Amino acid sequence: MSINIDIKLKRANKIYRENENLSGLILLQTNVDVKHDGIFLTMEGAVNLQLSSKSFGIFEAFYNSVKPIQLVQYTIEVAPVGKIPSGKTEIPFELPLKPRGTKTLYETYHGVFVNIQYMIRCDIKRSFLAKGVSKSLEFIVEDKPVDVLDRAPNKTVFFQIIPESLQNTRENTTVPKFCISGKLDSLYCKLPEPLTGEVLIEHCEAVIKSIELQLVRVETCGCADGYSRDATEIQNIQIGEGNVCSGLAIPIYMIFPRLFTCPTLITSNFKVEFEVNLIVVFENDYLVTENFPIILARH
Repeated sequence: MSINIDIKLKRANKIYRENENLSGLILLQTNVDVKHDGIFLTMEGAVNLQLSSKSFGIFEAFYNSVKPIQLVQYTIEVAPVGKIPSGKTEIPFELPLKPRGTKTLYETYHGVFVNIQYMIRCDIKRSFLAKGVSKSLEFIVEDKPVDVLDRAPNKTVFFQIIPESLQNTRENTTVPKFCISGKLDSLYCKLPEPLTGEVLIEHCEAVIKSIELQLVRVETCGCADGYSRDATEIQNIQIGEGNVCSGLAIPIYMIFPRLFTCPTLITSNFKVEFEVNLIVVFENDYLVTENFPIILARH
């Protein structure tokens, strides 16, 4: 005896916003009639925080600040005690996406030390001797569009990288002579629009091996007792290969990957921020990096 269970949402992209209704079907299939003690549907959403290994043992009170933060959690009964008839059964459902108490529904985000996930789960409860059956499905929550970026300074940022501008360099005399300039059209980025700009090699004594654009997440977990701040790479794209021509503008175009990015988020317990690194790798594997903190927002 077996029960196959599946959950189908009406929206194929599974994207919802606060106060919208999740509607769909619970699909059941069995080859014989099956008794059950109720069919329940649970909606859950939480922020799961994790400390990096370098933080263990530093702050004793720190561990209380990384407990999961429940954003949504409630259960409804979709079918009372009874039988599931043999064959296929469809049970429609509709659930409102509302936060728990005074909580805020943050946008879905899959990070390394911060994870914001929303799940819908169907549980078929059975008698003591029979094993219950469960099925979970993740759905995506997006922030409501805001016009903050329309009020933000949407100005072009120009940059120039020369040996004298480098930091964390012991001896500038060992650095090859070069001048790299360019621009980013804006540091205030609208999701899902790309980051754009250009980079220009004005002159360079050394042979260039690669020019890369790196997107970095900066995740902070903690409270007043202490915090852990970690930067990890999301993606790295090559925008120039080999010894590119001097004086030729190379376009910068980076799409922000869904789920691994979200609107910049700053709360009392955690932060999710983003940066972009422009990396120029020389033939001897010496590299220079220019860092740009960026702000992401749903628009």
